[in-house]
Amino acid sequence: QVQLVESGGGLVQAGGSLRLSCAASGNILSINTMAWYRQAPGKQRELVASITSGGSTNYASSVKGRFTISRDNAKNTVYLQMNSLKPEDTAVYYCNADVRAQITGILYNYWGQGTQVTVSA
Repeated sequence: QVQLVESGGGLVQAGGSLRLSCAASGNILSINTMAWYRQAPGKQRELVASITSGGSTNYASSVKGRFTISRDNAKNTVYLQMNSLKPEDTAVYYCNADVRAQITGILYNYWGQGTQVTVSA
């Protein structure tokens, strides 16, 4: 089993910044893609940004130029630096990871519990 623990959410004024962290622990041989998703009230969960084990990144058009995803492979941790935040960024942010299990080598997909980000106007 693998646990993804997010931190760094909170309340910030428009134009401000927040940094989210997500640390993976447990039965981990390696981690492929790590990603951040978000879900606003009444809306579907959407991909915000993703990063491969090699460092290739992908961003939603709505956050490109404002958010930066990064990872520390030695710590099994992914980060999301969010700058120039807007009220429409308000959502629960979820960490997601494709984890290869030790011994079996089977690839599983895991979600974190989510962290609330609220941006006031």
